[in-house]
Amino acid sequence: MRNETLLAVGVLCAGLAACGPSEPEPVVEQIVVREPGDPAVGAGAPTLSEGAGEVDLVALGERAFQACTGCHNADPGGASMAGPNLHGVMGRAAGSRDDFAYSEALASSGITWDFATLDRYLANPTGYVEGTAMVAGAVRDGETRAAIAAYLASTSE
Repeated sequence: MRNETLLAVGVLCAGLAACGPSEPEPVVEQIVVREPGDPAVGAGAPTLSEGAGEVDLVALGERAFQACTGCHNADPGGASMAGPNLHGVMGRAAGSRDDFAYSEALASSGITWDFATLDRYLANPTGYVEGTAMVAGAVRDGETRAAIAAYLASTSE
């Protein structure tokens, strides 16, 4: 009787296993490590030329900004992380958040963030502000920089 019970349980387990997916869904986790000077946004990043018709630049920028969220956030009232919170950055003096320890180079740069200064900085942070602590990847694509700037500007309104 015991062998029959074990056999029945084994058959039941095999039958139940056959009902579900043959393999569990894989867990995908990515950690992107960039060397200084490598692009922050890689292949597949949204650009203005994506799709046809009208382009929602803010939505594209929000998607592109995801590459920056390892160090920054743009949440109202959000804490600074490895990089400062960028909510409301447009129109703000560089190095002016009280909750972040900026490099001396950025704090004394005299930059007020607008579309032009943000574009230059994102294109080449260490080239625009020599001595800045932000060395993780420039955004090489101008359309992607424009989209990120539009998204950050939308957090300033």
